[in-house]
Amino acid sequence: MEIRNVAIIAHVDHGKTTLVDGLLKQSGTFRENQQVAERAMDSNDLERERGITILAKCTSVEWGGYRLNIVDTPGHADFGGEVERILSMVDGVVVLVDAAEGPMPQTKFVTQKALGLGLKPIVLINKADRPDGRPEEVLDECFDLLVALDANEEQLDFPVLYASAKEGWAVKDLGDSKDNLDPLFELITNHVPAPTVDEEAPFRMLVTTIESNPYLGRLLTGRVESGVLKTNDPVKGLSRGGDKIEDARATKIMAFRGLEREAIDEARAGDIVSVAGLVKSTVADTLATPEETIPLDAQPIDPPTISMTFAINSSPLAGRDGDKVQSRVIRDRLMKEIEGNVSIRVEDSPEADSYIVSGRGELQLGVLIETMRREGFELSISRPRVLFRKDEDSGDTLEPLEEVVVDVDEEFSGVVVEKIALRKGTMTDMRPSGGGKTRVTFHCPTRGLIGYHGEFLTDTRGTGIMNRIFHSYVPHKGEIPGRRNGVLIANSTGKSVAFAIWNLEARGAFFIGSGVDVYEGMVLGEHNRPNDLEVNPLKAKQLTNIRAAGSDEAVRLTPPRKMSLEQAIAYIDDDELVEVTPNHIRLRKRHLDPHERKKASRGKLAS
Repeated sequence: MEIRNVAIIAHVDHGKTTLVDGLLKQSGTFRENQQVAERAMDSNDLERERGITILAKCTSVEWGGYRLNIVDTPGHADFGGEVERILSMVDGVVVLVDAAEGPMPQTKFVTQKALGLGLKPIVLINKADRPDGRPEEVLDECFDLLVALDANEEQLDFPVLYASAKEGWAVKDLGDSKDNLDPLFELITNHVPAPTVDEEAPFRMLVTTIESNPYLGRLLTGRVESGVLKTNDPVKGLSRGGDKIEDARATKIMAFRGLEREAIDEARAGDIVSVAGLVKSTVADTLATPEETIPLDAQPIDPPTISMTFAINSSPLAGRDGDKVQSRVIRDRLMKEIEGNVSIRVEDSPEADSYIVSGRGELQLGVLIETMRREGFELSISRPRVLFRKDEDSGDTLEPLEEVVVDVDEEFSGVVVEKIALRKGTMTDMRPSGGGKTRVTFHCPTRGLIGYHGEFLTDTRGTGIMNRIFHSYVPHKGEIPGRRNGVLIANSTGKSVAFAIWNLEARGAFFIGSGVDVYEGMVLGEHNRPNDLEVNPLKAKQLTNIRAAGSDEAVRLTPPRKMSLEQAIAYIDDDELVEVTPNHIRLRKRHLDPHERKKASRGKLAS
């Protein structure tokens, strides 16, 4: 059976995973009466809740005598580490673009990686039935994008299909009858080349993803570049530098068949398989026969741009929610994470019981924290910090710059331009995008964007869409103003009282309601003024035997401002932490004792 390996790449929410659902259904992978979850490839709870793909996944379908190995890649820039490795496994890409939104930053990012590897794209304009769709203009934008990314003549001569993944049809021309996805199956089998491999050469495979299976142990997934591997054959792991990592046996070989993995007796060159039995080898290493000494080339990974400190939960309420609270357990979990996630880096922090975790963006690290809290961990998280570099030639400090594409209603474009200019961003393009909306492109330092998303949604009344992607390292842009308001800090420990909060509401907006556990040094809300203010949330109404007029009025509190994990991390200042437990997200000062806080602020001023 002939093999075709293809990746589907697109911006977040353009319909990749829905398209894979359609291909699985129409290839006969599912029975007619089989119950299948919508977006079957997004199997992770967080992926389902957020509607995004976080982990790249493989599936395999049979159609017309061909086996199509299809890889669904993440569409979010923060998970770009997954995308780069996956592209080395495939021989062609389907670039999927929304018929209304057109090519977006992530489309550009992944397509650039694919073109650099010499892959020939198929352009699929999805959601072609949208009332606000503009398929012909979007096709021109796709061509302009490929030209801007230095595509060669062969890559620019790309085939185009119009589709609706949700309705399950694809056509070469919008006037054709819209029956099924067969035109896409035909195009993949005809346009994507068969893998160029040598079955006679010794076995070699580059590991692109890794996961842990409760029954088989570590499963290393990749494409077999040459040769044949049979169950129980001896294999060795080679590092990128060619050093031997370990000798082992392939105890189990699994191949993708639909959404399931099935055990097979042998893996042939060109197929995408998972191998069990290796203990130390990891992503970017090569699995080979024992006599092989030359590793396969591994794609370099873009460096992390931001870091956070993960520490043990040191608040008075520690240990009430989670069962994983020791620093040793946190360290083991982080080490397990970096085994499979090569775009995350973990180092020991100079402070006791804490670790510096670096990644591609706030969302990527936010997903890791959310996953850990669901596993029962309690953590203290610091404000994100940008990772600077030194210029080797001039010795100047360099910082990461991001390309930001903003879609907003025309009336809000002025305030967005003004706010991003304050954060040292420069506008590079501004054009109408139809339907009364404007698309504005900026280059802005990563530092300036930390904590901006919430303010952006407020400024655009929740209608704006912001997409960002790493662009380059540039000379340091100078000081960027931070949060303007101070916070309200609890000065005692106990349960918050409605009467106390009601009396304090004139001082600012609260993040908590009544009857909530609070402790000294916990952040309760945002002060109306720039300074921090210590308040007593436990003060109850003094009872007397004199009945005054209006004394029994019901206390009506303004609903508290609840924050999600990402909002909390973006909100805090350098002297604050987010306390994360399975059931609660609390904000607190780094130093709970007021005297320690004063001492720390004096030390900061002195330095």
